Amino acid sequence: MSLQVKKYVLIGAGPASVRAAETLRKADPNCSITMIGLERESPYSRMALPYYLSGMIEETGTHLRKTAGHFEDLKIQHVHAKVSRVDSAQYTVSLDNGDCYHYDKLLIATGSRPANSPFPGADNDGVVNCWTLEDGRQILASLKPGAKVALLGAGFVASIIIEAMLKKGVDLTVMMGRTGRMVSRMMDETAGDMIKSWCEAKGVSTILPASIASIEAGPALKRDDGSLTQFDLIIVATGVYSNIEFLAGSGVETDNGILVDAGLNTNVEGIYAAGDVAQGLDFSTGGQSVHAIQPTAVDHGRIAAINMMGGSASYKGSLSMNVLDTSGLVSTSFGSWGGVDGGETATMLDKDNYKYIRLNFKGDLLVGAITVGRTESIGVLRGLIQSAVPLGEWKEKLIADPTLIMKAYLAQSMDVARGN
Repeated sequence: MSLQVKKYVLIGAGPASVRAAETLRKADPNCSITMIGLERESPYSRMALPYYLSGMIEETGTHLRKTAGHFEDLKIQHVHAKVSRVDSAQYTVSLDNGDCYHYDKLLIATGSRPANSPFPGADNDGVVNCWTLEDGRQILASLKPGAKVALLGAGFVASIIIEAMLKKGVDLTVMMGRTGRMVSRMMDETAGDMIKSWCEAKGVSTILPASIASIEAGPALKRDDGSLTQFDLIIVATGVYSNIEFLAGSGVETDNGILVDAGLNTNVEGIYAAGDVAQGLDFSTGGQSVHAIQPTAVDHGRIAAINMMGGSASYKGSLSMNVLDTSGLVSTSFGSWGGVDGGETATMLDKDNYKYIRLNFKGDLLVGAITVGRTESIGVLRGLIQSAVPLGEWKEKLIADPTLIMKAYLAQSMDVARGN
């Protein structure tokens, strides 16, 4: 009597699904694995797109797995289609092409999509997002040295795009966020203003969204005074939304993303969520957040797969973690980078040399940090925050001089090793 073959369906074809599929296959050579992706591409990393645009890597360099036939060799069926409906009662996934897949366990890793432009006229020719590999191809076809490019947005992805644009020698104009500073969702005012100043010193022009009325044919930006500024290309990078609309009627509970527990389980038996679409445990706050970074997606995929097979893996929570290279200026933020109620903060600023460090404490624990122009302590900051090691006397030393972070880490690590 043969054992029934387990059927696993994975919606999405990004880092979370790829890791989940490989984990499932390694554990069970005979199970059925179907990975459904909307794009007709080999699974790739969106975070690699700016490096593709800059010429640092070829198109194949964006691929998550470089070996030809990787998924076929693992007998992972990669279907190119859009999921229209999940029927959790019947354990089925319906596609827009009419196909239907039955599952024993389902992983939803549908990621995000670009937010709509805040201005009318985004459907004009010459206006593109920078989200898919096809977007990247379209952008590259339009880029020539001296081309006038407007980048609408100044968040994480936009800041990486800036480097690609400068390497291509374009005349770049960047629209700031509503706060008037760059990367306001991962940097305080001091750090954001430093990154803006750095970009302007590189020849980037900056404008505020309040000065823009619409996008016109050309393409062009129409200012609030009625004047038009023509561009060769307008790139929209004004944020993202989780892809959860197709779950209407499925019973899966959603908020900003899909709500999951520490095992990446949704509220519906047999359905899991991972990656940018999963709203799970936040290491810093203890609440639930969407952390759209690739390392989190990969961890999610592995843990979800283990639990889909009946295991009991648990995710300890996502640490808000950003490492950004903006045309040579490296900035980072970790954990509660904006500080916590009742906590203390230590800062050191060298504005002329673009160096800044901010440490945030809760009691004698380091709970958050920001750095600009300081790359020597990135791993140390992450380690101290995640390990929640009491700093003891080193807290006061760090408040006096935040650059002593490496010495504090070594001293406290030795204390832990001694059992102190």
